[in-house]
Amino acid sequence: MQLTTKGRYAVTAMLDLALHDGTLKNSSLSKQPKPVSLADISRRQEISLAYLEQLFAKLRRSRLVSSVRGPGGGYVLGRPAGAIRVAEIIGAVDESVDTTRCQGAADCQGGETCLTHSLWEDLSEQIRRFLQGISLADLVARQDVQRIAGHQQRRQSLAARGRNGIGNVNGNVNVNVIKETRISATAL
Repeated sequence: MQLTTKGRYAVTAMLDLALHDGTLKNSSLSKQPKPVSLADISRRQEISLAYLEQLFAKLRRSRLVSSVRGPGGGYVLGRPAGAIRVAEIIGAVDESVDTTRCQGAADCQGGETCLTHSLWEDLSEQIRRFLQGISLADLVARQDVQRIAGHQQRRQSLAARGRNGIGNVNGNVNVNVIKETRISATAL
């Protein structure tokens, strides 16, 4: 069994959304979540925007996310991060965690059950239970996830500064912009 990019990317994108929509930081229930754009998730996670759009259409149909239209729009979690299980996300994008060769049909060997069918079926059930036992909030609480998310946020901020002509992705300031600014300021 190998989880395809569809399932992995869906979980990654949902975790990014949970980290950035503000619901986990808000102590007051009256605060509204901040919509996160797919473009921001795409940049942080290096997932194609077109692919994210396909995944989020399925996640929206499963009510795991809600879309917010208009300026500043994007997506928010459909329910609290603690109530969204990894297994639900994988299922929402039509991903299977079945380890049997026959997809559970028990016709693995010429229409009959193979010798190891029960073994692989039991493994599939263990994987499903494992993924059902993990919520987005559980993942967000992990120190390694927090560390990596912080690194991604810093990298995105530096890249944005570079696009604005202030710095580059390595954090170095663009000296030409500063020189031109000084020259312009002294010429006035």
